[in-house]
Amino acid sequence: MINLKETIKNSLINPIKHFRLKYLPLLMVYFAYGASGISGVAETFWVKEELKLSAAALVSLGVWLSIPWTIKMVFGQLVDSVPIFGSQRRAYVYIGAAFIAAGTILLIGLAGDYSWARFSSKENVYIISAFLSVIGFVIQDVTADAMSTEVVDRNQPEEKVQEELAYVQILGRLAISLAGVMVAGLSGWLAQVLPYVDVFKISLIIPLISIIGVTIVKLDTPKPTPINCKILCGGLAFAVFVILMGYGQYQTWHNKIIAFLFKYSQEIVFLVSLGVIVYMLSLILKDIDEKTRNFIVKTAIVIFVYRAMPSVGPGLQWWEIDVLHFDKAFFGTLAQIGAILSILGMWLFSDYIAKKPAHYTLLWLTLVTTILFLPIIGLYYGIPQSLGLSPKTVAVIDTALESPFAQLSMIPLLTLIAIYAPEGKRATWFALMASLMNLALTAGGLLTKYLNEIFVVSRKVVENGHVIIPQDYSKLGILMIVVTVLNVTIPTVTIYYLMIRKK
Repeated sequence: MINLKETIKNSLINPIKHFRLKYLPLLMVYFAYGASGISGVAETFWVKEELKLSAAALVSLGVWLSIPWTIKMVFGQLVDSVPIFGSQRRAYVYIGAAFIAAGTILLIGLAGDYSWARFSSKENVYIISAFLSVIGFVIQDVTADAMSTEVVDRNQPEEKVQEELAYVQILGRLAISLAGVMVAGLSGWLAQVLPYVDVFKISLIIPLISIIGVTIVKLDTPKPTPINCKILCGGLAFAVFVILMGYGQYQTWHNKIIAFLFKYSQEIVFLVSLGVIVYMLSLILKDIDEKTRNFIVKTAIVIFVYRAMPSVGPGLQWWEIDVLHFDKAFFGTLAQIGAILSILGMWLFSDYIAKKPAHYTLLWLTLVTTILFLPIIGLYYGIPQSLGLSPKTVAVIDTALESPFAQLSMIPLLTLIAIYAPEGKRATWFALMASLMNLALTAGGLLTKYLNEIFVVSRKVVENGHVIIPQDYSKLGILMIVVTVLNVTIPTVTIYYLMIRKK
């Protein structure tokens, strides 16, 4: 009992003890990202009510929105090598904030039906808005990631350096979670009592938070390193390629070969992305000893596979809204419960995870999250209802049990990246590794899209008083079962063969 008390005490106190004032700018950038959920409930309901995008189309859009995260190496190289007005950190945070603000203003224009936002269809303007915001968050994230490897004093024992780097990542996750706690319930309440346009106006505070952080605290910026043209030029060429492929997918092509290529543009972009990122990583990894390099590669594969698993897609939330009658306020309540318990879980398990191998953490997270998703499947088949439990009660309990584990999977990845970040190339290294892991989310998005095309789920869409898409949730149950089976088997087998099985 004494050891348990001591463990809990250390888990709660150690993150606070490791906080330093010089961490504040990067923590405020992470805080702003976490607080961006303040308009999340309003956006979910607005998209459902105003746009005519299917579940598969929304998932497909999510795949494209994940692409900027996979070209972080371009921004990382700029942050490492190209000062703007003498600044390698503050200026990039400002630029990112400008992109986020621009995306939010477009969303305000859509929700408020302002004439200046009618330059294209609602769907197209929404896509532009989403891309602007994503690019802004990517730029800020790259900058904060670079800062997270620089704030720790390297002139101390290696064990101490690794511990401090781990706690910087933990503090970053805690900042995101703390922001989530503060806005989760608020997001549902705001969506319930205010027009959507007013909620989106309030969310303009998000870019302001990140600006304040880097403005009030003096930053120690390293000297610029020479531009690596292979990474920067290759990354820029790749970015142009992605834009062209994205544009081509939504055009009509009469040539059958070209039409076929653009039909699978997302898959082509994914494969090319994977090849480009792996090649660029090999350029940096070649200077690391073979034993360490093998360890990094195996661990990266395990984390990649874990993050590449599919989700159910937007159909689950649509079903909860249309069939279970979950309203905006209740979604806000679930988000509030989830955010609070997420930060508690992060806090309590942080000391434990910081000292455990990544594959160990991911294995038990895989098993736990699978078990905790089963009650949601049960709701679809009416099992809890037959036992006298209301859907809302089940959702609250399940969220309470699952939420403590929500942010934990990121800590092993971020710690691994921070420990092996080479001096002078830290932003590029961090960006490349993060790009690889974000590419895993793209893979997960593609798998989710395929499953939604096989097991079609649709909500009712009405246009001019006529139902143009009928409501159909008949295949949601089997979709959830297939997703659950894939999420538990593939990561478990990968971890066993790469990290556990003896040669």
